[in-house]
Amino acid sequence: MRGKAAFRRGLVWLRNDLRVHDNTALHRAAASCAEFAVIFIACPKTWQDQDEGEPLVAFRMACLRELQESLAQRNIPLYFLELGEFGQVPAAMRQVVEKLGVDVLFANAEYPLNEQRRDGAVRDALKEIEVPVEYCTDRTLVPPGSVTTASGEAYKVFTPFKRAFISQFGGDSYQPLPAPRKRSGDEEWPAWLEVEGSHNLVQTIPGRLRGYKLDVDKRGTVLGWQPGEKAAARRLKAFSGIIDGYEDERDYPAIDGTSRLSPYLNSGAISVRQCAHMALDYNNDRWSGGSDGIACWLGELIWREFYTHLVVAYPRLCRHQPFKPETEGVAWSGDELAFRRWSLGETGVPIVDAAMRQLEQTGWMHNRLRMVVASFLTKNLLIDWRQGERYFMNKLVDADFASNNGGWQWAASTGTDAAPYFRVFNPYSQSKKFDRDGDFIRRYVPELQSVRGDEIHCPPRMSDYPPPICDVKETRKRAIEAFADLK
Repeated sequence: MRGKAAFRRGLVWLRNDLRVHDNTALHRAAASCAEFAVIFIACPKTWQDQDEGEPLVAFRMACLRELQESLAQRNIPLYFLELGEFGQVPAAMRQVVEKLGVDVLFANAEYPLNEQRRDGAVRDALKEIEVPVEYCTDRTLVPPGSVTTASGEAYKVFTPFKRAFISQFGGDSYQPLPAPRKRSGDEEWPAWLEVEGSHNLVQTIPGRLRGYKLDVDKRGTVLGWQPGEKAAARRLKAFSGIIDGYEDERDYPAIDGTSRLSPYLNSGAISVRQCAHMALDYNNDRWSGGSDGIACWLGELIWREFYTHLVVAYPRLCRHQPFKPETEGVAWSGDELAFRRWSLGETGVPIVDAAMRQLEQTGWMHNRLRMVVASFLTKNLLIDWRQGERYFMNKLVDADFASNNGGWQWAASTGTDAAPYFRVFNPYSQSKKFDRDGDFIRRYVPELQSVRGDEIHCPPRMSDYPPPICDVKETRKRAIEAFADLK
């Protein structure tokens, strides 16, 4: 028989954790509350201020609609509240808690600086009315700050972080938590509430938000991505069938050799624990050794962990500042036309253009190509990495602040564990190595369909395709000089 609940009525505040399975906050509420509901708070103005674009927000909202159905099957009400910005959340949450008669709030912790400040203010607001708040570790495998050097400092380089992570936490199988059971449905929850400063609290997920179109096509997909927890589970299962080949095939954009789970991880339609558990289960609970493909992919999960831990340890990363302060002195180019040609995929460098058009059409880009286009923008065009970071946040359906920031600063040689400033990706050699036959290029740059052989990587002058925007050898030298001057 189930014991007496610690709390009478609880509330779970969901953010980027839109699933019922393996959701720590939901699990805690189900275990400790006689009854509970769920709330999602949209803050379009803050999202836009943080460069969160329509692909990201549309996918998030589509996942939320899918989640509403799963919660309804369990008789768990989902409330939706639209505010303008994070600063309005504490007062609104206090009103909601008081009007619903809630005596505890659960949420899964979020780690960028603005989110941490918002969550701290909510805790303070509810403390005034003696309602406790519990923030759970859910977005990461372990709490940020739990993997440190012998002196207690955050690791600044990935490889020792990885070794320490595996040493300390590699023995856990990361068994996912069960979904909450179906509730009795006897609880009385109002269909809506008036909340000052908002469009009111309702049990309906809107098709639009202020400032966002939230386009979903006839198939219910966002730029071809099927939203929701079930779609995420199908993708994880499909990837489990090819994960052994991950290390060999992950760098080839014409091949479906990666997990393509990043949009689901970012929205929380699947958890990083579920991903780690699958891989460890297939690799006999080993983080290293066994299958090279599985060990390699587990390493990618640790990279994700590393970047999230860094934004907590170094808040300046959330303030558009480089990890290496001295790189503020780089004389970045202000060439707006060059940036526009890069963003439109009209640089005249086929692999760069194909990658940028993939981003525009699908809201996603192959990871190898993310490195190539970031290197091209920051080194060959010498354009500030923050412009690229912002553009990716606005266009990616999987835009995670920590990973996006970490990746851009790595490519620009301004971040922790960054590529040395003298290492500049040559887009032509990258193209020849990872898209040898040009299949990926032809898919996204139809102007080059008729080009055959190695010319696909650096085509001759054509009437409908621009010449290269720059000489990659000369601009490489310029970039190296720009960084060398800092010393």
